[in-house]
Amino acid sequence: MKFMVIVKADKDSEAGVMPSEQLLTEMTAYNEKLVAAGIMLAGEGLHPSSKGKRVKFSGTSRAVTDGPFAETKELIAGFWIWQCKSMDEAVEWVKKCPNPTGGESEIEIRQVFENEDFGEAMTPELREKEEKMRRQMESKK
Repeated sequence: MKFMVIVKADKDSEAGVMPSEQLLTEMTAYNEKLVAAGIMLAGEGLHPSSKGKRVKFSGTSRAVTDGPFAETKELIAGFWIWQCKSMDEAVEWVKKCPNPTGGESEIEIRQVFENEDFGEAMTPELREKEEKMRRQMESKK
């Protein structure tokens, strides 16, 4: 099972305050453990929403809004993609994570859909196209 592990933004991350050397050292050690355990597939921090944009869809029209965005508790400061046996295993790994902000912080865990989750709607033709795209993405790395 794949999971997206989402580090929620706070006022500091939204202000562009960079993590301390100590936090970077702790996070690097944590990430090394995730990699050694075969859990971590990807992970990155994100620039503040002031450098981002949102695209709102309404039928066929599109509207672009520049950041920053108001609700910091609903914004993402970073993420990991993990391969775990279960949600319980992902929770156990998150509990071992250094506190991302040092103060009040929150990490959200969401399971990623796999082809099998879509049932019959994921036809053999669509599965073949999906696999072809994945191979193309891997070859571009």
